[in-house]
Amino acid sequence: MEMIARNPRDGIYAATPDYVHAVEVRRPDRFLFVSGTMGLDETGTAGADLDTQLRLIWSNLKRILAEAEMTTDNIVRVTSYLRDGSYVEVNQNARLAELGHHRVPTTAIVVETLRDDWLVEIEIIAAG
Repeated sequence: MEMIARNPRDGIYAATPDYVHAVEVRRPDRFLFVSGTMGLDETGTAGADLDTQLRLIWSNLKRILAEAEMTTDNIVRVTSYLRDGSYVEVNQNARLAELGHHRVPTTAIVVETLRDDWLVEIEIIAAG
């Protein structure tokens, strides 16, 4: 499988260093579509704060990826659902820390979550 970042330089606003406009995936053997994942521990209890929930989310996502014999390098799309717009930077920093050099298309949306104690939910698409 090959992933190629697609960032046109003319006729569109510039992508910032933390994401790419698009990723072309060539010759994937399989895709993994992951449901929105919350910052819940093994008992289903939400983390006490945003940082804890983001750590739990990325831990949960890595566990799901591992089940499919994938890693965060296989992620081709990230969508974050934030309970509050002030969470954007913390969410971005957590994503960058988890993905390292790997930049993918990403969207963050401010929404009302299903429960008050769920501060953020993240869904991903991965390819292998």
